Amino acid sequence: MDTSDLFRKLTCGVKFSAKNNAFLKRKHNADKREPPAKPAAEVKLEIKHEDDDSENEAAPIFPHSPLLLSEEEIKDEIKSEEEDDGDGDQNQQKRLRLMSPEKRKRYEAFRVKQLRNVQQIKVKKGAIAVPDPVEGFQQLAGEPYNVSNQLIKNVSECGYRAPTPVQMQAIPVLLEGHPLHACAPTGSGKTAAFLIPIIHHLKKPMKCGFRALIVCPTRELAKQTQREALRLCEEINLRTHVITKVDENSTDYGLESRKHYDILVTTPNRVCFLAGHDPPLIDLSNIQFVVVDEADKLFEESRNSFREQLDTIMAACTNPCKVVAFFSATVTKEVSAWARDHMPTRVRFSVGAVNTATDLVDQELLFVGNESGKLLAFREAVHKGLTPPVLVFVQSKDRAQQLFTELLYDGLNVDVIHADRSQRERDNVVRSFREGKIWILICTELMSRGIDFKGVNLVVNYDFPPSTISYVHRIGRTGRAGRRGRAVTYFTKDDTTNLRGIAQLIRKSGGTVPEYMLKLKQSSKKDRKKLLQKAPKRAAIRTLPAFEMQERARKKKLIAQSKAKQEGKSKNKQ
Repeated sequence: MDTSDLFRKLTCGVKFSAKNNAFLKRKHNADKREPPAKPAAEVKLEIKHEDDDSENEAAPIFPHSPLLLSEEEIKDEIKSEEEDDGDGDQNQQKRLRLMSPEKRKRYEAFRVKQLRNVQQIKVKKGAIAVPDPVEGFQQLAGEPYNVSNQLIKNVSECGYRAPTPVQMQAIPVLLEGHPLHACAPTGSGKTAAFLIPIIHHLKKPMKCGFRALIVCPTRELAKQTQREALRLCEEINLRTHVITKVDENSTDYGLESRKHYDILVTTPNRVCFLAGHDPPLIDLSNIQFVVVDEADKLFEESRNSFREQLDTIMAACTNPCKVVAFFSATVTKEVSAWARDHMPTRVRFSVGAVNTATDLVDQELLFVGNESGKLLAFREAVHKGLTPPVLVFVQSKDRAQQLFTELLYDGLNVDVIHADRSQRERDNVVRSFREGKIWILICTELMSRGIDFKGVNLVVNYDFPPSTISYVHRIGRTGRAGRRGRAVTYFTKDDTTNLRGIAQLIRKSGGTVPEYMLKLKQSSKKDRKKLLQKAPKRAAIRTLPAFEMQERARKKKLIAQSKAKQEGKSKNKQ
């Protein structure tokens, strides 16, 4: 192809003549050899402004080029594109209808897999097909679940805008009635993940005794679960009960009782005491759901093993169609072994990395030298400024009381909670901390599992955690429901058993730790087990000299004896 052919193709449809081309016109005049006209002596230039006439303008070669569009036309195109995006769901549904059944099935499987990858939901293969996760609570109102509009409304009014990853997968599994073993980070909404299916299945109150049982490690967590259940049961009228005293009348929970409850939330010791009597003081024959919350804590080795307690509970729940579900933020071998033996058809899944800390918490390891350095470090932090509420964890109730005594006169709104305080005192402390009347709450492992305090800004591990799992649960009291938090852990030269493991947890969650911590020699399994069974001996938390402490104790003893004598005299007079 020569240049003339190429030019002919490029200029196809274009006419060149002397009338419309100044260059050809000049060339045509030059060919005629006409003498050029004499220039005028003076040339007066005048610029004539004419109105734009779109009809006389040639159409652009590329009509959609942005360089040739006006501002109004660009806005119109953007608006039309937005309208097209709004119809994307309808177009998607139309495309799905036109797909063949096999292609539609492959497409849905790919979409579900992509959703799980985005939400970090890791489903383990099992004996049954795992239901697809739900992407919104409104999706539960349709087929195949048909959740009531009232329950969907209650979920919305409780502040749940969109399901969290654990709720996406756990709710459809329990709605279909499959046994479940779920692991999700602290503060991820596990309570609602099992309450919503329970409320849906129970539907309305019935006078046939308890139909759902929720087992929690502490009474504080049981009361918190009851409060959430009451909110979700608004206008559905399902009744939730927490056993407060084991010496209540046996008719309170029998079939002939005047009290009729639907959901029982309790600790294992209380329900085992009532179920272990002959005859049993509680009727659990109609239980349809058994949920074990914070399962790994309940399976820890203790004086009263929960394995035996769980066997007692399961023997009392004689309904063969009951659904068993385990929820926790961490996974242990003991829990997995029990679930494997007793729930062979369970659905297993985890959210995020297993047994790791959340990345919403800024974590710090602070070397304080010795035990006295902890108190100095904490007071220095208070001097620099703390943003309450603050949780401080210690290893024993005695140390909790000692630290409370030291901080009580520092001008801080501080209180302490441990097992030696009465139930009423513990309830008052928790309520005051929730209401903001207490800025700093000193506590033991009692408060490290499941308790949801809104907006805890700082967690201080005054005493080093006995295990990496305990560390995960402690710092999980902050950084909940999408909020950021902060955790500081004090350690001394004697706290090297779990230092390497906790440093690795911080590194995995995006934090920074010194390199020497990661290079420490790994502690033996025997040492870690010994630390779990018995807390290490630590120096007492006090700044007063020993003789002054003895003098205070002597005065306290004399005052107690004096009060006892006065009470004895008053009784004799009566």
